[in-house]
Amino acid sequence: MTITLSTTTRGAAVLAMAALLVTGCNRGADNGKKTIALVPKAMDSEFWLAVRKGAQKAVEGRDDVTLSVLAPDREINVDQQVSILEDQIQRGARALVVAPAGSAQVVPVLQNAIGRGIPVVLVDADAPLPGKSSYAGTDNRAGGSLAAKHVIERVGTGKIALISGVPGNQSQDDRAAGFLETIKTAPGLQVAAQQPANSERSLGLTVMENILTAHPDIKAVFATNDQMALGAVEAIQSRKPQAGIIVVGFDATGEAVQAIIDGRMSASVAQRPFEMGRRSVEAALALIDGRTVEPRIDTGTELVTAANAASYKK
Repeated sequence: MTITLSTTTRGAAVLAMAALLVTGCNRGADNGKKTIALVPKAMDSEFWLAVRKGAQKAVEGRDDVTLSVLAPDREINVDQQVSILEDQIQRGARALVVAPAGSAQVVPVLQNAIGRGIPVVLVDADAPLPGKSSYAGTDNRAGGSLAAKHVIERVGTGKIALISGVPGNQSQDDRAAGFLETIKTAPGLQVAAQQPANSERSLGLTVMENILTAHPDIKAVFATNDQMALGAVEAIQSRKPQAGIIVVGFDATGEAVQAIIDGRMSASVAQRPFEMGRRSVEAALALIDGRTVEPRIDTGTELVTAANAASYKK
């Protein structure tokens, strides 16, 4: 097993680093190694680091395999992800495991890979991709619905807000859609604001500040990932610390779980990023070995609240 890792900050650096890493992969290919490219949306959070750890676990003991982990520096930099994928296809990756940062831009390059006989496994974010081999991840609509049910239970009536990810990011869009569908069943709740914060903590803080300015009577906010939720918490603590605003996130990262224990967040929808990485790369290994895989691998969800946060953290 060989593992290569990369994150970048500029498009040119993406290509340069990708070329460097894949040069190593080609040397491995000359020795009979098979290259699996894991291309997440970014590598800038606890979530993606856990995905990478799971992927590394999957290839332990496989001396015939090279795992290359390459990612844009930010989830919003979809063009960088496209460049990485194009480069991996040209250099002969045997399988792609991809979390599409933007379906509209990424799907065409993945269709090209499938047309060349390269199996594609989607992880974390599903996408409308004919011919994909599998999807491993959360039922994001169901997760968004879990968040909405918690808000309904805790708030009942009044104004609420939704902070979403990069528009076109399928997993984030699905979470938002599941949340809004379930909120509609509670006529006493009004979605007074809905804004994107691109999965970034600093932007989540800014967006929440804007929401509080426009709607000072807001009672709850659902952010479709924990980084944005934690940014929203900072804004609330600065602007309206005594307002008792409910904050719900998604991912149940270590910091978010601690915020729940501390009473600064109300809940977060837990995913299993380690299992996503492990099971998606296991699927890729099976495909390059000529075996079949399940078309959908559900890694599950769980709502983490004050009632179970301490045990979940352990």
